[in-house]
Formats: sequence, C-alpha cells, structure tokens
Amino acid sequence: CSVCHQGGATITCREMNCDRSFHLPCAMEGGCITQYFELYRSFCSDHRPEQSVKADPEKGTMCIICMEPVDDQMTFRTMVCPACKNAWFHRDCIQNHAILVGTHCFCCPHCKNEYKFHMEMLTMGIRIPIRPPSWENAQAFNDLVEGHSCCDASECLCPGGREQAEEEGPWQLLLCCSCAAEGTHRQCSNLNPSTLEWECNSC
Repeated sequence: CSVCHQGGATITCREMNCDRSFHLPCAMEGGCITQYFELYRSFCSDHRPEQSVKADPEKGTMCIICMEPVDDQMTFRTMVCPACKNAWFHRDCIQNHAILVGTHCFCCPHCKNEYKFHMEMLTMGIRIPIRPPSWENAQAFNDLVEGHSCCDASECLCPGGREQAEEEGPWQLLLCCSCAAEGTHRQCSNLNPSTLEWECNSC
C-alpha cells in the first residue's frame, strides 16, 4: 500500500502506467479518490481528479456545514460547490452530509443545485447512498401510527386485563371518538351493545 506500506493493497490507480496501490481504508488518509459510480475507478493522490472550479476561499471562510474554518485554498480536504462557487466545505463534512441525506435529497447546502453539484461530488469521490434520507426510515415513526390499545376505565373488569380487546361483545375496546387517546371496554363503562361511539371524560 502506497499509504501505509503494508501488504494486501487491492486497489490500483486507474491512471495508465501508474502502479501505485492502496487499501480502501487508507485512501482518505493518503489523499486518494474512489469514484462510487459506474466503473468504480480509483486514483492515487498524484492522479486524482481536481475540481473544475479554480478559486480559493476568502480569508476566514467557514465550512457551510460545520461552521469551522476551511483551508485558505482549495485542497483535497477543502471543496466548493461548482454551481454557486460560494459554498465551501470540508470533504469529511460533505461526505457525512451525503450519508445522512442520501441521493434523493443531496444538493448544495447553499444554492440547492442538484445535478451539477451531485455529479461533481461523485467525480470527486463522495459516496452518495442510493436511498431516501436517513430520517425517513420506514420504521422510524411506527409509534406515531399505532392506535391506543388499552382500557382506561377507573376499574377494568375484563378478566384478561386492560390490554385485552375483542372484535365484539362486552370486551370490545372503544376509543374516544374525539381524541382516540383513551379507550374503554364496553362492559367497563356499562355501554349498550348498540352504542357505536364513546367519549372520554376529558373530552
């Protein structure tokens, strides 16, 4: 490995006549770039692609993501949005941002450009997962859609306990027709079999 000088380096620079190899975990430390799309090409620090924008940040420029200072010139660790040319950020910060938002919401944090920003970041070795944002995990909001499922009567008479609920009969659980945050068994609130709705004392 051209970075750690240990054996087992399986990634070789794709530049013709370059025989430098490295481990994937060593790539970032050694300034190497791996492009996570199409051919999945990798390049050593000498042959890696450079951003198309030729500019340097003004003195005191902050990373738009972490609000910490960036280098005073464009480097491997300091990047800029190719569309607005005003948004500067650390490579680590934009990589973490990409992991968080996924390909569906990945855009420049400043100007919101999608296509040009997306393609440049891929070319520059930013891995963008093909998935929705992490906060849209299908399981994340299950608790919000679960209905109330126990009897809140002051004295529950059900032999099976407050959690038992049947489709019909005296142990059918009715939820408050106004808030649905409280429930009762028909028998526990002395409700007639013909009663279709029940309202809790709070409502």
